[in-house]
Amino acid sequence: MSKKKLATVWLGGCSGCHMSLLDIDERILDVAKLADIVKSPIVDGKEMPEVDIALVEGSITSDEHYREILHIRKKAKTLIAFGDCAVMTNVTGMRNYFPLKEVFDAAYVNAVSNDAEGQVPGHPSLLKLNDKVVPLQEVVNVDFVIPGCPPNADTIFYVLFEFLNDRLPDLGKAKKLKYG
Repeated sequence: MSKKKLATVWLGGCSGCHMSLLDIDERILDVAKLADIVKSPIVDGKEMPEVDIALVEGSITSDEHYREILHIRKKAKTLIAFGDCAVMTNVTGMRNYFPLKEVFDAAYVNAVSNDAEGQVPGHPSLLKLNDKVVPLQEVVNVDFVIPGCPPNADTIFYVLFEFLNDRLPDLGKAKKLKYG
């Protein structure tokens, strides 16, 4: 049996989902027997190759995230929304309650003194934020969801292990399982 290719991606979120992924501890060896992690903030992969499974943390907050999720969807056989930000925007979506200019002013203009040489809105090195933060499924088809903020390690391992063994996970069953 050939190994599957696994990617993990972090868009507009806090990295908590990836921290929970690391919390699967030695069970990562069970994942490694079945898959090669070919892109991840953990392994610093630069290019998105074709993969069997892509775990995507975070929501779509910018033009860059929008382009990236479209690219990921093209490259991934199975795309999993990884955590509540990916599913429903969660904390990143809180800025949807404010006009974008107020968000920029609060984060960049009012937070930096006038004589500082910091980045300000419109600076080319800043992401171009979308007017609204949206969950993944508003931009691309999502094949599966791992809920939680962050999802717990047992659920992450269960879902990964099921997909890597060509089975569809049952999240109701995942809550009853105990690992390790």
